[in-house]
Amino acid sequence: MFTGIIEEVGIVTKLVGSSSGALITISCKKVLEDLEVGDSVAVNGVCLTARDVRNDSFVADIMPETLRSTTLSELSAGKRVNLERAIKAGGRFGGHIVLGHVDGVGRILRTYPEGNSVVFEIGVPPELMKYIVPKGSVAVDGISLTVQAVSIRGFSVSIIPHTFNATVLQYKNQGDTVNIETDIVGKYVREYLLKLKESTSGKGLSAEMLKSYGF
Repeated sequence: MFTGIIEEVGIVTKLVGSSSGALITISCKKVLEDLEVGDSVAVNGVCLTARDVRNDSFVADIMPETLRSTTLSELSAGKRVNLERAIKAGGRFGGHIVLGHVDGVGRILRTYPEGNSVVFEIGVPPELMKYIVPKGSVAVDGISLTVQAVSIRGFSVSIIPHTFNATVLQYKNQGDTVNIETDIVGKYVREYLLKLKESTSGKGLSAEMLKSYGF
């Protein structure tokens, strides 16, 4: 599990693909401080497992399904990526719950300055919009962000200077793709309410019924 607070921007030094997936090598510093083989690292919001840890880099496998469903297939040597180690018990929790399981790929529709921040408008697949709400949480390339507004095509987020300068967002342009993970809490709440609606269909709602379901 992750928090969506990016620790470091790493650089891809090698990406070797095959019929069984790909092997990625990422150069970094901070993430390596206590990283061990088998540990999880979020790379642009995608949970990967370190298979080799070196003095200046780590290596991870990328499964075929991950290549198909995320932006990792677009990476190449020299590209920069957001990095975050999995949270440890007792560690600080500064963002929101991010699992590293990408729901879909979004595309940057436009960016523009607003005060001291930069607004990103991001288009996403229609099936993801039911989980994205104003003032709710969303992970964009692994970054924990608050949804500023929602539109027919997608949503917008306002990026403060620190986040902009400490992540790969500073290198993003209109038309670029980003990994999107919607809020896991919102997913569970929606599914719970849908099942509640199905189980009470035709019965109507009452105070007793809501109480029995924990409300």
